Amino acid sequence: MAFSRESALDVAKVLSESLPYIQRFAGKTLVIKYGGNAMTDETLQAGFARDIVLMKAIGINPIVVHGGGPQIGDMLTKLNIESKFINGMRVTDSATMDVVEMVLGGQVNKEIVNLICEAGGKAIGITGKDSRFIKAKKLFVKHQAEGMTTPEQVDIGHVGEVLSIDTSFLKFFENSDLIPVIAPIGVDDHGNSYNINADLVAGKVAEAVGAEKLMLLTNISGVQDKQGNVLTGLSTAQVDALIADGTIYGGMLPKISCALSAVNAGVTSAHIIDGRVPHATLLEIFTDTGVGTLISNTKVGE
Repeated sequence: MAFSRESALDVAKVLSESLPYIQRFAGKTLVIKYGGNAMTDETLQAGFARDIVLMKAIGINPIVVHGGGPQIGDMLTKLNIESKFINGMRVTDSATMDVVEMVLGGQVNKEIVNLICEAGGKAIGITGKDSRFIKAKKLFVKHQAEGMTTPEQVDIGHVGEVLSIDTSFLKFFENSDLIPVIAPIGVDDHGNSYNINADLVAGKVAEAVGAEKLMLLTNISGVQDKQGNVLTGLSTAQVDALIADGTIYGGMLPKISCALSAVNAGVTSAHIIDGRVPHATLLEIFTDTGVGTLISNTKVGE
């Protein structure tokens, strides 16, 4: 691909701008939750894989955690297994859990591994059942049906939450050329499998390994104020205020809660970034502008 002189100068400027960031993050661990459009658009898929390989090549330790809700839904439809949701969470009986493991731990996980390998990296696909490194317990959902005066705790099957992360298993990858790609499936002491929200797994992994950054790819441009403007940098106190006044609500709350928990537990910063933008992860890490919202315990400008 030939560059004009102006294009070449633009590339050189970007590379020069990225140098202090490369120096700062070399040797650090970044946990990236991969999902949304970035996971279904072929061009974005290839770009994401190259970004991850580049991170590893310059000395950053990326850990990828992926979702796969739409793919699970498609497979259940093909198998004529009805999908039922309570408060937005899939009721997961034993038959559904078998499909979840097949799709997340097999199809989706290996597709991502293959993309990274095609981009020149070395990736290994794992689930929380490998070495039982994600210990989980059953998640009960609060649900208040029509006519009920108080909510009840509902058992929605093989849906879980993280109890603990075995960091010794993940530390192994830091000292190798392998990039771990994690399907969000946990296991309890009795060997029962649980489907866990991928944002939650990414956050808990980031907390457990003391990651420099937690990055959550989404299908929106970032956290927005009431006028629709993207808030590019927020402290945890500012996020709490935005939740309190109703600016942050609905579907964004779980992601924000995950990001807040990670930062409050010691992760330097959490990023909610627009995965629809090509090379969004590189832009957020290595440029001054970024493509989303950064959350930290430091006020903007300090």
